[in-house]
Amino acid sequence: MVADISFSIGSPQGARTVSVSYKRIGAGEPLLLLHGIGHHWQAWGPVIDILATERDVTAMDLPGFGISSPLPDGVPYDLESVGSVLGGFCRALGMERPHVAGNSLGGLLALELGRSGLARSVTALSPAGFWNERERRYAFGALRAMQTGARSIPVPLIERLSRTAAGRAALTSSIYARPGRRSPDSVVAETLALRTATGFRQTLTAGRDVLFTHDMGDVPVTIAWGSRDRLLLRRQGVRAKRAIPGARLVRLPGCGHVPMNDDPALVARVILDGSRG
Repeated sequence: MVADISFSIGSPQGARTVSVSYKRIGAGEPLLLLHGIGHHWQAWGPVIDILATERDVTAMDLPGFGISSPLPDGVPYDLESVGSVLGGFCRALGMERPHVAGNSLGGLLALELGRSGLARSVTALSPAGFWNERERRYAFGALRAMQTGARSIPVPLIERLSRTAAGRAALTSSIYARPGRRSPDSVVAETLALRTATGFRQTLTAGRDVLFTHDMGDVPVTIAWGSRDRLLLRRQGVRAKRAIPGARLVRLPGCGHVPMNDDPALVARVILDGSRG
């Protein structure tokens, strides 16, 4: 069941209200799941039930994505601000230092929560922030093109394309290595989520100068990269390992940028192993 929660961020004198949608399932130590830019919590659909056998799992729509409200006017979509929102979200749900797993933008945010002492472990799947400038421009250009395409295709055509493996590949092959495995309903929903993501452009703008080079202290970190990631190339995983020497670097054979769909069992195992550290 999907729920909504509102909470305040900022000082008492300048408090702002944020509203977030999320799904919570399972029992055990808390695990927070963070999706990538333009996506929604349903990106975790292929693995959430597996994770819930051992964890109290919360998958959220980041502010400005899915059905969560955008950030209040004047609040930027940068690491510091969104990290503060995530901390407020965890407090509102009574989750003290959850394990955090994230993909792409969500992976970068997971690392930020670990750096800030708000996560007890971090598993980052193809996290943003370990690119060189050429790779960043390529990724941002591809992302803009994806949203432009999602906005330009009429909804009836999106629905028609989703009914065939070739059509699902046309819509989602930039993020999945095996797009034919995604259900038609899921492809339609995530294409519409990309189309309507109010935080998309502001997040890209805030990410132009991001390079993650921070010390993670004693927080256990797992970095995992799909061997068929076409958006953030897998050599960025080697850079991530150099930037965070204590991290465990895991290869995800046959997986694309959003690996949860491509190999749910492997991704769930990597996340569970990472949260046992």
